[in-house]
Amino acid sequence: MIKEFVTFLKQYGVIGLAIAVIIGGKLNLFITTVVNDLLTPLIFQPALKAAGVDTISALAYNGILYGKVFSSLIDFVIVAFVVFMFAKKIMKEDIVAKK
Repeated sequence: MIKEFVTFLKQYGVIGLAIAVIIGGKLNLFITTVVNDLLTPLIFQPALKAAGVDTISALAYNGILYGKVFSSLIDFVIVAFVVFMFAKKIMKEDIVAKK
């Protein structure tokens, strides 16, 4: 029964879809963090300082939240690696090939 289930997963590409959803979600989180915590402060901090508002620099070093960016990058890499290892184990292939 388990062998049939694994065959079903392979035949209909369910594993590939699951991998895409998991990695896509983590990549989305990473891109959102980069934009919100790295690029936005770099772009808007000079404008806020010119306007006399200094709220971003109170949140992090020069307004850039480096820790969140690096933690989301590490999170993405770890999840992608675990999903890759899981896919190799389930698919029992030495190389996960693109179809």
